[in-house]
Amino acid sequence: MPIHDWSRVDAGIFHDLHHAWIEEIKRALNSGLLPPEYYAMAEQQAIAFGPDVLTLQAGEAAGEEEDDVRDAAEGGHGGSLLLAPPEVELTAEADMEFYRRKQSSVIVRHVTGDRIVSVVEIVSRGNKSSNAAMRAFVEKAAEFLLHGVHLLVVDLQAPGARDPHGIHGNIWDDITGQAYAKPDKPLTLAAYESGSAGGSTRAYVQPVAVGDRLPDMPLFLEPGAHVLLPLNVTYERAFAALPRRWRRVLEA
Repeated sequence: MPIHDWSRVDAGIFHDLHHAWIEEIKRALNSGLLPPEYYAMAEQQAIAFGPDVLTLQAGEAAGEEEDDVRDAAEGGHGGSLLLAPPEVELTAEADMEFYRRKQSSVIVRHVTGDRIVSVVEIVSRGNKSSNAAMRAFVEKAAEFLLHGVHLLVVDLQAPGARDPHGIHGNIWDDITGQAYAKPDKPLTLAAYESGSAGGSTRAYVQPVAVGDRLPDMPLFLEPGAHVLLPLNVTYERAFAALPRRWRRVLEA
């Protein structure tokens, strides 16, 4: 399925797609794509978290965690890791803030301590609607990477004055101080491989455009190893769940 021009509809339509897409990605990951010792959930994550919130406050005893690891290894049908490297007008500001705050991410955790290992972020128009919103998204991305959490950013929103090279350009400038050359296509998929906490970060960037088919993208679970996330399949399923009235507008 080709990427649609989401500037043709208001932010609430993409918000509906965003919600469905997050669920489809989570379902794909938990249906055999992830190795058995990992699991994915749709969660809301704020910036400025510390190491204490990288794990769930589940109150599990160490023995129970060991049982989880053993059960996952013995009974799971999970996938296996792949070695790296992998091959409009805005609505009202209040509406943008509403959709931004309602936005969820796919969080992948390891059963040992339920620690966060990677995050999938789908950029909404609200993330680019103000300087504060843009800064919050970039700071959140940098915070994840600083703590050794891998990241996949899917940006199907057209670049604007706040991100002339796409949101990846802002993230890359923030974490490295290096400029990102303007890509030949306006939309961006970026997979970030984080080293150990405080270590180096690599970015695998795929520019795309409206009309292109979304490629599979690496989702790193540990340095040097990833699974391939089927973006096109999950996008297609999420789009099929949109009301027909809006599918017709976007497909026209």
